[in-house]
Amino acid sequence: MSVQTVETEVMKSILGELISRADLATALRMSPETLCRWGTQRIGPAPTRIGRKVYYRRDSVEQWLRAQEQSMPNPRRSGGRR
Repeated sequence: MSVQTVETEVMKSILGELISRADLATALRMSPETLCRWGTQRIGPAPTRIGRKVYYRRDSVEQWLRAQEQSMPNPRRSGGRR
């Protein structure tokens, strides 16, 4: 295996855990502008900048999504007033 091949594989493994802003917006069914606004307000998943490009680590997005889970409210009791 050549040095260039090894370097390419290392970059793929590093970048493979990143998702672009556009791809994340599509997956979450929202606009990239919303993610941009969230980044300036420091809400939502933490962005990673590489030059002018913005990416998100997949595990950070998954953690953020888990944190957004809400418990279901208790169902109303049937039977009316007591």
